[in-house]
Amino acid sequence: MLFASSSRFLSSNPLPASGRTHPGRSAKTRSVHSLPTTRNLVVSSRSGGVGVPPHPILAASASRFSTQSNPLPAKNKSGGKPNKESNASKYPSLPQGWQAVIGVECHAQIKDAHKLFSGASPPHALSPPNTLVTPFDASHPGTLPRLNRSALRKAVKASLALGCHVREKSTFDRKHYFYADLPAGYQITQKYAPLAHSGKLHLSFEEGNLPRPEDEVTVEILQLQLEQDTAKSTHFETGTESATDVHSIGKRVTSKTYVDLNRAGTGLMEIVSGAQMRTPEQAGAYVRKLQELLRCVGASDGNMQEGSLRCDVNVSVNRVGEGFGTRCEVKNLNSVRFMMNAIAYESHRQVKLLEEGGKVEQETRGYDEARQATFKMRGKEDSPDYRYMPDPNLAPIRITKDELERIRETLPELPDAKRSRLKEQYGLTTRDVNVLMRVGQEDEGSGRVVVVGKEGGNDAVEYFEKVVRGKVKDAQTCMNWIINELMKGLNAENLAFSEDHFPPDRMAQLVSLVEEGTVTGTTAKRFLAEQIKARSEMIRNGDLEEEIKISVLETLRQRNLLALRTYEELEPLCRNVMSQLEQEVRLYRSGKVKLFGKIFGEAVKISNARADVQVLDRILRELLDGERDSK
Repeated sequence: MLFASSSRFLSSNPLPASGRTHPGRSAKTRSVHSLPTTRNLVVSSRSGGVGVPPHPILAASASRFSTQSNPLPAKNKSGGKPNKESNASKYPSLPQGWQAVIGVECHAQIKDAHKLFSGASPPHALSPPNTLVTPFDASHPGTLPRLNRSALRKAVKASLALGCHVREKSTFDRKHYFYADLPAGYQITQKYAPLAHSGKLHLSFEEGNLPRPEDEVTVEILQLQLEQDTAKSTHFETGTESATDVHSIGKRVTSKTYVDLNRAGTGLMEIVSGAQMRTPEQAGAYVRKLQELLRCVGASDGNMQEGSLRCDVNVSVNRVGEGFGTRCEVKNLNSVRFMMNAIAYESHRQVKLLEEGGKVEQETRGYDEARQATFKMRGKEDSPDYRYMPDPNLAPIRITKDELERIRETLPELPDAKRSRLKEQYGLTTRDVNVLMRVGQEDEGSGRVVVVGKEGGNDAVEYFEKVVRGKVKDAQTCMNWIINELMKGLNAENLAFSEDHFPPDRMAQLVSLVEEGTVTGTTAKRFLAEQIKARSEMIRNGDLEEEIKISVLETLRQRNLLALRTYEELEPLCRNVMSQLEQEVRLYRSGKVKLFGKIFGEAVKISNARADVQVLDRILRELLDGERDSK
């Protein structure tokens, strides 16, 4: 392998064709959004077809699912999305007497300013390829690792949040295998003495991720270990090329693999669960709660769509009361939904195989999103020998009890405690608390616009409490404005949640004005939507520094949007409406009182929804009924 610089290298030898793949990566061709730039590194050129041909067993399973028991979530009767409020599982149960046994391994990128063993910054979605690479990341001879203590502290915080026992002494090991995205030929990990072990995570029905109360379960955390991430491989189709003589041999499809070293060396936490889960929903709830915890303590952003949280699942089936069956591992699942689909498919596949007299082979499988099925990557006989050995360049990690307690004191309020406090302190319902705590936590590739460079400000619970402290009378009213009106405006402009879009002090002013009757609810909703739209335009124009200096009340007054509440303001308006609807007024006074709704609606329209509806109703009835009685 030839090195051109600290951040660019070109492989002189192509990777093997389909016979050899990275131990943890699918051989499936990945789709990308843009062509490679000049910074990308061509490290292989392989010929042959792309994709994975359907396995005979999978083809039979797919046919079974498509006609009888599709393991994917079913739509509701109206043809729309699955009903989230339903207590029934969205996946079909296994045949009577069978159960699935599920364990999950999560690889979470540590959210820190530097990589785990070098001073380079971790990449983000817009980082140009191979620009965040040090000589150590590229495995230049003579370079040595240096442990990032800040990343270590964040991993310890995650361990404590998960209730793990943190070792006083943990060590690093080398995991050896060959692949182009691992330039050193080994990965630094913690095989024999991981950072932490023996934790637990309780999955509660009230958190809203389980279909039934009886699905509640406490999942063991077997261990949490530190390791370095690999580089990122991207595969491209390049069209057709002739091998030698086009006329005698013909053309064949070729592809190229590009390696981006930006991700190489980024800190990872590998979190391994126990095998207490039995359903796809339990596994999904586990990953979602793990995301919530990691984000809460600031250890990881947990964005699966960006690759900062990746999951492998171990699935086996057995008859109830018998020993566990042979497990299969499904690798590299990049969304909770795909993970649940893969578990459902794989568990049904194994049951079908056993019922037909077959045998489940221990193997590593991938998940084909297009076919919604798992496929074989390699069997047990093809599993590589990683040749683990202690890393001689890294000293053991030693954490004293005093250091551990200092880190424990910095832990924020954890999600379970926060849920209980919000319900007790503000009288919120479980549903409202769950909705509030999920705001801004999209994990399925929402594509929302995020303002880069802002620190904090994306915690909806903190936003809610700031609004409540702003002299608002009713906490439930604040909740309704945030989860309904604010989120409606952000969704309309495709903006990710951030308090910068409409600061909490201004939201408190607006809600207080509505409570006092100074502005009508309709006017306030329109005003909020306009403010968010203006904010969206500022973001598109790159103008984010303008500070709002005048109050919400003054802004509404200047725009003539304050409520009309007095007789002097509304009596002329009512007479104007009556003069415009003379026929309706005449019919109303002759006894057709249902026409009052039309007259009232026209008055509200003319007032531009600024009229206090209760005062307007009283004045309009007085004018209509008084003159009717006089006649």
